[in-house]
Amino acid sequence: MSPGVCRRNLITEVDTREETKAAMENSDPLRPTEGKFAAIVVCWLLGNGCLFSWNSMLTIEDYYIYLFPKYHPSRVLTLVYQPFAVGTLAILAYKENKINTRIRNLFGYTLFFISSLAVLLLDLVTSGKGGLGTFVGVCMVSGAFGIADAHTQGGMVGELSYMLPEFIQSFLAGAAASGALTSALRLITKAAFENSKNGLHKGAILFFSISTFFELLCVLLYAFVFPKLPIVKYYRSKVASEGSNTFSSDLAEDGIKTPRVNEEGKLLERKGTKQLLLENIDYAIDLFLIYALTLSIFPGFLSEDTGSHSLGTWYALVLIAMYNVCDLIGRYIPLLKSLKLESRKMLTIVIVSRLLFVPAFYFTAKYGTQGWMIMLTSLLGLTNGYLTVCVLTSAPKGYMGPEQNALGNVLVLFLLGGIFAGVTLDWLWLIGKGW
Repeated sequence: MSPGVCRRNLITEVDTREETKAAMENSDPLRPTEGKFAAIVVCWLLGNGCLFSWNSMLTIEDYYIYLFPKYHPSRVLTLVYQPFAVGTLAILAYKENKINTRIRNLFGYTLFFISSLAVLLLDLVTSGKGGLGTFVGVCMVSGAFGIADAHTQGGMVGELSYMLPEFIQSFLAGAAASGALTSALRLITKAAFENSKNGLHKGAILFFSISTFFELLCVLLYAFVFPKLPIVKYYRSKVASEGSNTFSSDLAEDGIKTPRVNEEGKLLERKGTKQLLLENIDYAIDLFLIYALTLSIFPGFLSEDTGSHSLGTWYALVLIAMYNVCDLIGRYIPLLKSLKLESRKMLTIVIVSRLLFVPAFYFTAKYGTQGWMIMLTSLLGLTNGYLTVCVLTSAPKGYMGPEQNALGNVLVLFLLGGIFAGVTLDWLWLIGKGW
């Protein structure tokens, strides 16, 4: 087949998806609204819990740098985390249609809780002392966080992709809010114990305790609150009727029948994962580039390579806090339709242009003041959050529920792949610095 024919076929496919999207948006008069606001709130909390433990580990870098000054914890912990996250999600995305999504997500949140508790107990048992053994233990917990993230982030984005766009936006905003909340908590706990004996250790213990409690709350929310909401029940039964097996067993227990046939009595067929990826390869690459660029700078470069300034030990914490707050703000901007970027071409152009952040951060760290660095960090977070929501809310439109679920998993796989590439590239900042 000639390139011209392939291009025409792709254009026809995109046009068909746009027509399908418009039809789907106007052909669902029976869609319930009961529980919509509650679902948005729960999605926000679950998005928060999806990254709360991991962001806690990133935000407490000042404590880990104090405990393990020779091991570059801000870089090593992220590098340990990512292979587990990407590898696990690759398997889960491949087997997506055969895995019970509810059990998958519940396992992920439970593992987050257990791992957070392990961090707390490890710090209590060792009395806040460093050493190689303790660092290895922290690295093991980091790997467990990666496995939990693959289960929850891929599973939740896939599940929410076939529900309302407001749900996935709220989930992504919650994920960003976890960074802002953990930064705020860390600043508070650091200030509260700054002048007391072993203040750094006491602040860390309080911080880990709050993180553990919140993850337990997320387990309870997903297990007992989220599935009981009428609007969630509606979408789960709808996606099961379109051919998905991921919730059929759970719905059957509730007495909800899920026939997977069309009006002519034929079984519904969904597009394969490979075909979905080929149709959305630009979105997948966009997400990869967004996070490869962001994680090549945050948090490693901001924690270790920004020089000495008047803020002293608070400087890295302020930078990380500004990134997290602006990332959160960026995820709410697309709620204003006039400001939401939906053109696939423009999204790619804007995302590629973010590569200019690399020389900007390099020269600012070398010659600029802390004000310029704070401004750059804020822009990095703002664009990261904004572009993430634009891509993940635009891509699933026009597909059936099972296809949206599968596509959500694939896109998150590329997102995590970008994070892995970013934390690997982050080590390039150490060239010429003796390690």
